[in-house]
Amino acid sequence: MSCIFCKIINGEIPSSKVYENEYVYAFRDINPQAPIHVLVIPKLHLASADEINAENSVYVAKIFEAISVIAKSEGLENGYRVITNVGEDGCQSVKHLHFHILGGKKLPENMG
Repeated sequence: MSCIFCKIINGEIPSSKVYENEYVYAFRDINPQAPIHVLVIPKLHLASADEINAENSVYVAKIFEAISVIAKSEGLENGYRVITNVGEDGCQSVKHLHFHILGGKKLPENMG
């Protein structure tokens, strides 16, 4: 598979890992938009939120469980933002479901 995030999960491309379990892999964004910018991805390849269904939604539940743990470990006690982009109009740059954790400062309201 040529998906860059699948290659990161498989260790074919290096990343700055923040968290990992059997369902989820999280790493620092190489082009951070905030002091703390972590990408959280399912280990199952799903192109976007449009592909979430009853059979694979456990991965999304595990992602949100991990987001809470990651936010605490990154010291985001004062808040943070979680974003996912879907499709071309949503500016999705990698066709593998991923959630951005953004924090570490007061974020602009129009950032998203």
